[in-house]
Amino acid sequence: MRSLVLAVAACVTLVGCAAESVWSPDEDVARAAYRHDGPTRLTVYTMINNGNGSGAHTSIMINGSQRVIFDPAGSFNQGKHLPERNDVLFGITPAVEDVYTRYHARETYRVQIQELDVSPELAEQAIQLAKANGPVPQAQCSLASSRILSELFPGQIGTSWLPRKTAIAFGQIPGVSEKTLYEYDSDDNSNVLAAWDPVRAKAQ
Repeated sequence: MRSLVLAVAACVTLVGCAAESVWSPDEDVARAAYRHDGPTRLTVYTMINNGNGSGAHTSIMINGSQRVIFDPAGSFNQGKHLPERNDVLFGITPAVEDVYTRYHARETYRVQIQELDVSPELAEQAIQLAKANGPVPQAQCSLASSRILSELFPGQIGTSWLPRKTAIAFGQIPGVSEKTLYEYDSDDNSNVLAAWDPVRAKAQ
């Protein structure tokens, strides 16, 4: 129980979770649509506290018919740089992917990055599940992400409030590769977004 309380508190601290509904116009979503030319893939991000090792946030990048990030109750798009529909961010170019990971990695948090190449059909199912999920309430990032993963991999991943537990379960699926991003910027990550040029990012 104590670990669950700590994990929920960490989610609140890191991402400032909220269940506000956001719905960008069709034309903005269509204009931003981007498909990476790499394989259809799921990328699970887990933000981990460098001090105590607890998980603080879970999100999923999906490369299918387009590349999106399911960022449940996340704070990355508070500046509304990207079209968003209820925690699904559109227009995830390589430049956006880079700033997304660097936004979360800093002296107090590292980012565990797990990648799995999947079929186009599974990637598209993941996108549709993310779109259908709706806005995620405060501190339920891992719960929402693991629900989607449990539907994609029934019997292999269960639902969990704990980001580290979700990452461990996903890591046991054959074919998952893993790396960790460390950065040592100030804990105030607002400078990452302040330095980001969204117009330039969309063009890359």
